[in-house]
Amino acid sequence: MIIAIDGPAGSGKSTVAKLVAKKLNYRYIDTGAMYRSVAWVAQKNGLNLADEIAMAKIAENLKIEFIPNANGQTVLVDGENATTDLKNEVVGKGAATVAAQESVREVLVARQRQIGETGNVVMDGRDIGTVVFPQSDKKFFFVADAEERGRRRYEELKSKNPELDLKIIIEEIRQRDYEDCNRKISPLVKAEDALEVDTTRLSIEEVTDQVLKNINNPT
Repeated sequence: MIIAIDGPAGSGKSTVAKLVAKKLNYRYIDTGAMYRSVAWVAQKNGLNLADEIAMAKIAENLKIEFIPNANGQTVLVDGENATTDLKNEVVGKGAATVAAQESVREVLVARQRQIGETGNVVMDGRDIGTVVFPQSDKKFFFVADAEERGRRRYEELKSKNPELDLKIIIEEIRQRDYEDCNRKISPLVKAEDALEVDTTRLSIEEVTDQVLKNINNPT
């Protein structure tokens, strides 16, 4: 079975996808981490993120491993533990740039399909149910108010950066939404057969339960 969970930044898709995968004993694949890995490698090497040919080359040569652990997973990029670095806001912004590049998406989507073909996976991203695996057995599309998604991101990052401004984070969320929804290649859009889940006022546990109930009792 392939379970696709799509949605905008901060909607809770990654957190819930990890929990659902753990409950079902499925493999969890964070496709966003793949794009962040490309940006991370490029930034480490001082490369121009707008250079699509260079970014596609990084994507082609990228060795990325997802290793399950008690907290979800460890992400190894070219043998280096990049789990923490990939959550950096600078890397996240870089990922938005490379994710809009057709050559990069072609490489990474092919890799995502290869992984998913093994079955029993939970994959989250922005185009899993529409582009990567339109034939997914189960599709979910998470939404939430920008203000709530900004608050979640603020709570996640404030311990590392006490000077964060919530208003700026909310504005950055809105800007990312605009970029994701309006890019020419694989824009963020709900698949027609996906179940929409508004996570704004729901806890992680409530969202996870809702997803699991739909998987186990689709009617």
